[in-house]
Amino acid sequence: MKTELNQEVIQRLNQRLSAVLKPEQILVKENMSAHTTFRLGGAADIFVEINTAEELGRVLALLQAEGLGRLNRDFFLLGNGSNLLVSDDGLRGIVLHLSKEYNRMKVCGNTLVCEAGASLAAIARKACEEALTGFEFAAGIPGSLGGAIVMNAGAYGGEMKQVVKSVRLMAPDGTIVEKSAEEMHFSYRHSLVKEQPLIVLDAAIALEAGNRQEIKAKMEELARKRREKQPLEYPSAGSTFKRPEGYFAAKLIEEAGLRGFSVGGAQVSEKHCGFVVNKGNAAAADVYQLIRAVQERVKEASGVMIEPEVILLGKFE
Repeated sequence: MKTELNQEVIQRLNQRLSAVLKPEQILVKENMSAHTTFRLGGAADIFVEINTAEELGRVLALLQAEGLGRLNRDFFLLGNGSNLLVSDDGLRGIVLHLSKEYNRMKVCGNTLVCEAGASLAAIARKACEEALTGFEFAAGIPGSLGGAIVMNAGAYGGEMKQVVKSVRLMAPDGTIVEKSAEEMHFSYRHSLVKEQPLIVLDAAIALEAGNRQEIKAKMEELARKRREKQPLEYPSAGSTFKRPEGYFAAKLIEEAGLRGFSVGGAQVSEKHCGFVVNKGNAAAADVYQLIRAVQERVKEASGVMIEPEVILLGKFE
């Protein structure tokens, strides 16, 4: 986020947004720690709850008219906040949050059409209810569909690119386009949305008919593995580092002697070295400094530079 909003601009935007949204949908100086799974981050200048695609279009038109229509510069789109580290100084600009109401799902044969704000867990439950298999891998990923598509999220051998049939997206000027899975340029933790300023509205998820009890059993088994191997008892952003080609980040971190390594209240998890956790009193700066230290130590020990999977927002240096 690069845009600086002075008090006059914030007040004017608040007034203009109030003409197209309910007052309770517009929050000034909202603390981002309440909206990220790290439970960290300072205040955003303006935080806007978006409940429908129509509301998103109206807000984007307003921002365009104000000269604030650049995605990831003037405004940022937030889903579940599960893969973000927000600076202690907060975010200058506008945060558009796809609210819990932006989560509608409908069943079309073996396809689920889901809005971007729907949680992956809720989609997995719906698939199980409908006896549709193929989405079990995502049941425990703590994110929303929109963010999962942006990052081509994956776990336990599955990735979004394996199940996404098509995606509807909105450009900052309000134009809506539909892209096939091939056109989404999915690759490891990457999609078309990383290349172009587009916002995920909804997606068609193609699954297969299955046995409800078998689907449920598989989800329960993956949930058990996640509880056993991951530090779910502490706030985190999930896997902190991308998997380097030919290596596993967690193994490289452990081999560098960094299990339990801490900076302030941030720690390399003792349970799973691929996770950086907030032990309860961390600052975002602690997490950032720990990530940098881990990168340096792993590079020294193995010659491999591991890259963060977590997206950094705000000023860190």
